[in-house]
Amino acid sequence: MAAQDDEREQQMLLMFNLTVPPDRTRSGLDAVLELDELDYPVEFELKSSTGNSVSTVRDMGPEHLAKWRRLHWLFAFYEKDGRTLKHCYYASPADMLAWFAEKENYIKTDLLFAQQPEALVSSEVVVEVLGDKQSFAMEDAERIMKKQWTKFQYKQNADLPEGRYSRDRMVDLLRERCSYVIRRGATLNNPHIPGKYLSERLEPITRDHAATLRLSVREYLERRAEIIAGGQQPAEEAVDPVVAEQARRAEQTEAGEA
Repeated sequence: MAAQDDEREQQMLLMFNLTVPPDRTRSGLDAVLELDELDYPVEFELKSSTGNSVSTVRDMGPEHLAKWRRLHWLFAFYEKDGRTLKHCYYASPADMLAWFAEKENYIKTDLLFAQQPEALVSSEVVVEVLGDKQSFAMEDAERIMKKQWTKFQYKQNADLPEGRYSRDRMVDLLRERCSYVIRRGATLNNPHIPGKYLSERLEPITRDHAATLRLSVREYLERRAEIIAGGQQPAEEAVDPVVAEQARRAEQTEAGEA
């Protein structure tokens, strides 16, 4: 199936005349659209399906929601053979807003818990976990943070001579680990985007794919510019503060694990 998915993605790139970012592995972007009037590329997520819905990603969390809100989307629906194209949909960030808002609301309660470790973890918890000591070795820190941190981060966060940690610093570590574990538990397991969500909002694209896409993207960008010129922020760009904060923490953790 992976090879067939790649074939469908290549077909979408050609049909819509899109390019692959040179730093795709690092940026995670599927494709970009270059428009002459813009000094930046329009970023796209590409999805295809042989069913009635579109899969997203395993363990979808706040970092996905914060990132995907700003992307443009192309969906390609195929027959069961996986090769015969039925139709495509282009969805702007505004078109995807309702779906993202629903997912944000679903995980927001758990994310709020992830922002409350100060009330859950105290010095007494450190004693219970690691013993009644006045300072702690790097091995103690590794018992808490595990592979969440790099070796550099372990050295950087030691606040005592010889790379040791005070009890107060270990409280900080336990709180960060608590937040991380709760945040990981708040993810959604590959939520699907229903075909009905798209068909009720969007016109299918069956011909002149590249030209139709450019017209639609320009229309969206014009509407967005009008909203900004009126002194407002487009609704699709107003990420919930709780989601944004946990997305920031998740990105920091991911950078440390890389």
